[in-house]
Amino acid sequence: MNVIRPAVHPVEAPPVVDAANDAMPRGRMKDIQGMPGTPGGLALRFSQFAFALLALCVMATTSDFPSVTAFCYLVAAVSLQSLWSLTLAILDVYAILVKRRFRNPRVVSLFAIGDGITSTLTFAAACASAGITVLIGNDLNDCAQNHCTRFETATAMAFMSWFAVSPSFILNFWTLASK
Repeated sequence: MNVIRPAVHPVEAPPVVDAANDAMPRGRMKDIQGMPGTPGGLALRFSQFAFALLALCVMATTSDFPSVTAFCYLVAAVSLQSLWSLTLAILDVYAILVKRRFRNPRVVSLFAIGDGITSTLTFAAACASAGITVLIGNDLNDCAQNHCTRFETATAMAFMSWFAVSPSFILNFWTLASK
């Protein structure tokens, strides 16, 4: 006959509860380079800003970009991207100078949402501009009258800005998801 014998397994002690808040203690967010308030995050923000600003300046120096809607959209998207990245770079500099990190989940979620919106807009604008650039250069063979190299350069800088903003978005989103 088989007899079942109960086994005793050690159980971990429950976490200490704060009597004032009567809630579970919150864990600390890990500092990963690339997150807001870290030197890696500042480097990402600076590169986002620099590439977006270069795309904006190159596109603004052409005289015929307002005639194409995709190029106007690129100018608007990289303008928003450069403003967003500059604002967060200033916050990163402040956080590094006062030796604080952004650990508030609401602030990190704001950064993640902002990065998600600006990266989507920048990527869509870069894709649209790349399509128009290919149309003008390869399909219409009309580069003699247009500024194809400037359009291609601005589009490449917009893609580089998107490549720089993507790690920021992924790290912020991952930090929120793992919390």
